[in-house]
Amino acid sequence: MQTVAAFTDTYLPTVNGVTYTIQTWRERWEDRGGRMDVVYPGTDEYDPESGEHPARSVRFPFYEGFRAAVPSVPSAVRDADVVHAHTPFALGLSALYLSRRIDAPLVASYHTPTAEYADYLAGGPAATAIEGAAKRYERLYFARADAVVVPSDPAGDHLRDIGVDTRIEVVPNGVDVDTFRPVDDAGFRETYGLPDGPLVGYTGRHGFEKELPDIIPAVAAADTDATLVFGGDGPARDALEAAAAEHDVDARFLGFLPREDLPAFYSSLDAFLFPSPVETQGLVALEANACGTPVVGVDAGALSDTVVDGVTGYRFPPGDSAAFADAIDRTLAERDRLSTNCLDRRDAVSVEHAVDRLGDVYDGL
Repeated sequence: MQTVAAFTDTYLPTVNGVTYTIQTWRERWEDRGGRMDVVYPGTDEYDPESGEHPARSVRFPFYEGFRAAVPSVPSAVRDADVVHAHTPFALGLSALYLSRRIDAPLVASYHTPTAEYADYLAGGPAATAIEGAAKRYERLYFARADAVVVPSDPAGDHLRDIGVDTRIEVVPNGVDVDTFRPVDDAGFRETYGLPDGPLVGYTGRHGFEKELPDIIPAVAAADTDATLVFGGDGPARDALEAAAAEHDVDARFLGFLPREDLPAFYSSLDAFLFPSPVETQGLVALEANACGTPVVGVDAGALSDTVVDGVTGYRFPPGDSAAFADAIDRTLAERDRLSTNCLDRRDAVSVEHAVDRLGDVYDGL
């Protein structure tokens, strides 16, 4: 098995989709006899384990909770057979440098649609300028990779649309189906003081780019009287709490949940609500499905593929609150059928399949 040097601008203790993907891929890769070292922005809040190499970092001023690393290449990763960049920035430049230095192939993952975050960093002409610059930079960086890995077809289409002509391979991030499975949620409800009736909700980073405030009026307009539950935290939380008060929605904010509580969180929900138009796959949607919970997702970005309309949940047009509410009602009414469909698809979304596919990409370079 090959030795892989993975570079990322987000890792422990920040638990998000990119971090989870790298962690699970690394575990499965090493279970198969390979080695995958990770270079990430260091922080005093986390002591690295074997094979984890922190780089000097500073607080990232534009996005709370993230850190910007100083480009660096630890000596321990200089014997890699493959270099895998999970970011085009900072440490992604280190990955590019290392691949050229040791003449190893560079695989670059496209996890985040950077250009689509422009409106949340600035407004008006500044946002247009940032978006244009981000697209040009993405095109420039990914053109230097030997292969680009994307988690969904829409993500690959986006890269082709902005002019990336590098070989693009679709490798879904994959879900740890041993962890994410239906579980008894009674203890979880009791711990967090949740009622016995219908629950709908979301967990993940509360970022404005995810359009989470759209959830509140949709739940208020739905016919079913359900309690709304948010796991996670982030800059949009205050706006969510204010919207819940304005619409008189019973919303519970649980904060960041321990990873071991997530299967019970998903299992407790009758529907997972996901209005984010900026996902490259929407891993939390697949985690919810693996626990038997259908998803109400926006018909935009990768969720147009991740949520199979009428099979694993229902989709709604972006910005259409009435359609969002209708999709919630349909999902709750058909919950048992949709849940069965979700469970039937567990093997297809497993991380084992993802790592098999990733190995094929590495072997083909």
